[in-house]
Amino acid sequence: MQKFTCHVVLLLFLLCFFQAFSWSQFNQGENYEGSSDLINLEYHMGPVLASAINLYIIWYGQWNPTHQATIRDFLDSLSSSSSVPYPSVADWWDTVRLYTDQTGSNITATISISGEFYDSGYSHGVYLSRLSMQSIIKAAVTSHSRPLPLNPHNGLYLVLTSQDVQVEDFCRAVCGFHYFTFPILVSVTVPYAWVGYSGTQCPGVDGMISVIAHELAEVSSNPLINAWYAGEDPTAPTEIADLCLGLYGSGGGGGYMGKVYKDAWGNGYNVHGVKGRRFLVQWVWNPVKRRCFGPNALD
Repeated sequence: MQKFTCHVVLLLFLLCFFQAFSWSQFNQGENYEGSSDLINLEYHMGPVLASAINLYIIWYGQWNPTHQATIRDFLDSLSSSSSVPYPSVADWWDTVRLYTDQTGSNITATISISGEFYDSGYSHGVYLSRLSMQSIIKAAVTSHSRPLPLNPHNGLYLVLTSQDVQVEDFCRAVCGFHYFTFPILVSVTVPYAWVGYSGTQCPGVDGMISVIAHELAEVSSNPLINAWYAGEDPTAPTEIADLCLGLYGSGGGGGYMGKVYKDAWGNGYNVHGVKGRRFLVQWVWNPVKRRCFGPNALD
């Protein structure tokens, strides 16, 4: 996938987004690109990921190397802006970085792939519950062969499951979620996110990139479920990417993604990445402008 393609059925693609770590079907409410009065996004005094993030990827199942390369390039693009045309993935991340903790520290600008683990033997089978993700992380950090570091200081674990893996509620209610590990299972508390391969079970393989972006934005601004979110219930909050589901450009809303760029093949994109990549990444809530925003905005 040298170019980021957009061969998705938009309405089904939107259905695939998950209100992060909610344990029930999310409510696809109205998105509020230009509104501030209807949003009550609050800070609940918890930490954000302000230290440079060491990102550890767990490739669960059998993966196409081309797809892996695309995902790695997107992740590398989050901290690369000097040689990438505007608007870049790093420019998109600048909106996420506006969120701070109670000391005034912003979310970090540095996200580095610091380790990868290949669970190609399906250590926990091909039918997984949501809680299985913590056991998969445990297996990766205790493996006898090239284990991942267990990093409770600035580690973030990203579990990516292959196309033949069935996850509880996948594509009916979830395409990804984030949470934190329980010490009783993993021995320490670390934030993690899971995203499933969307090429066969959900429409559009490339939609996985936007779900990864969605979850990274939310786990960085609400890693322990006590920082930035809207709503009264911390077990089912509305987070900074949930507020902007389906919005990718100016004028979006009501099922229309908004104005995005088109490449020579007619595929939509809104940000540039490393190695000439182009990606279509969902907007997030800007706490300064008090609306959904991305670097490709026309205003």
